[in-house]
Amino acid sequence: MDRQYVILVVDDEVRIRRLLRMYLEREGYKIDEAENGEEALEKAFQKNYDLILLDLMLPGMDGLNVCQEIRKKKATPIIMLTARGEEANRIEGFESGTDDYVVKPFSPRELVHRVKAVLRRASATAYLSTNMETHNVIVFPDLQIDHDAHEVKAGGKVINLTPKEYELLYYLAKSPDKVFTRETLLRDVWHYEFFGDLRTVDTHVKRLREKLNRASKRAAQMITTVWGVGYKLEVPKE
Repeated sequence: MDRQYVILVVDDEVRIRRLLRMYLEREGYKIDEAENGEEALEKAFQKNYDLILLDLMLPGMDGLNVCQEIRKKKATPIIMLTARGEEANRIEGFESGTDDYVVKPFSPRELVHRVKAVLRRASATAYLSTNMETHNVIVFPDLQIDHDAHEVKAGGKVINLTPKEYELLYYLAKSPDKVFTRETLLRDVWHYEFFGDLRTVDTHVKRLREKLNRASKRAAQMITTVWGVGYKLEVPKE
């Protein structure tokens, strides 16, 4: 590890926080803790964390609201901790800006795997940094991606994307008109090899389209669904 990553662990159960701290510190991470949503927000805004592990069911302000408030100001990667029976909440969590989720009771090894995967993507996204070309600006009609600046413009307006939304768009844009299955996107963009919900891809595509559509309907329509297969970035023929 080139530097020590700092992670904020948010859970109202002391034993869960201690368990997470033990396994994550063993991997060399520095850990801060918060026991409720209000404390989590205060710390998240005061400090630039590399990752936030956020329990969904918190007293007072729950994890979804905390995530929404953080997303208004920061793109800090967030992994949501959820109970097994909260599937609808997990989908809502992705729509709120969560990067990933881990189901309780969780395997510590799986949790560490998820944390490492999200940190790889977020540190200027490892996938992109190892696949950079000599010219790092991709230009389509109504859509421009400046990879050096990590900036996306649609209809001439800068679009505020989370790191995961950016990586997904850049991945599709590097191979225009090529169809990618959801499984391929989970493997190459999310780095999931053995597990991962395919709806993760659908949710991020939906949010990406919505953000692009606010600036340019044409840019949003470039992200095309190929029914029964997956997605592609389709270049306008005109």
